[in-house]
Amino acid sequence: MSTIRLLVLGAVRQHGRAHGYQVRNDLERWGAHEWSSAKPGSIYHALKQMAKQGLLLAHEVGPSTAGGPPRTEYELTQRGTEEFFSHLREALVSRDQKMDVVSAGIGFIVHLPREEAVELLKKRVEGHEEWRRSVTDHYTPEDGPGQLGHIGEVMHFWVHSADGGVEWTRGLIQRIEGGAYTFEGEGERFAGAAAHPQGE
Repeated sequence: MSTIRLLVLGAVRQHGRAHGYQVRNDLERWGAHEWSSAKPGSIYHALKQMAKQGLLLAHEVGPSTAGGPPRTEYELTQRGTEEFFSHLREALVSRDQKMDVVSAGIGFIVHLPREEAVELLKKRVEGHEEWRRSVTDHYTPEDGPGQLGHIGEVMHFWVHSADGGVEWTRGLIQRIEGGAYTFEGEGERFAGAAAHPQGE
């Protein structure tokens, strides 16, 4: 899955209609340029490519305030909306996604109805648990990694990763079921900046 496509489609959707600078500014406020491929060049490239592919509708809205070429604003087409939600659901369900994909999915989770978000996260838990069982078919965590030599450390890491994934996801499910955050159809969503990875 392309993280940049999910991020750009989601940023445009939040505005309803947005120009490239707004999308870039949003993603930079969220720190996405630090944890994903959402660099300025790739953002503008993605906007143009997805407009060519029929996922975004491009509107020329007049000259740039800086005196450059006409500014273009984008909005999602029906196909773009479908692709956004397809990527979002996959990012939340698949336990083996890269960190940037999962982060983008979490960032846009409130674009779903609350009940659907919970169901997708429960499937994510099931995926982690199924993966853990496949590892423990060959490895007994209670016996420690030494039983398989240093290669046992790989399986030890996998088991701990699965356990951590389950614990974190269950915590998020509990917070959502407890009423945290504003989801689709519940009112105005929070669109603030994410914390910078270095705490700046």
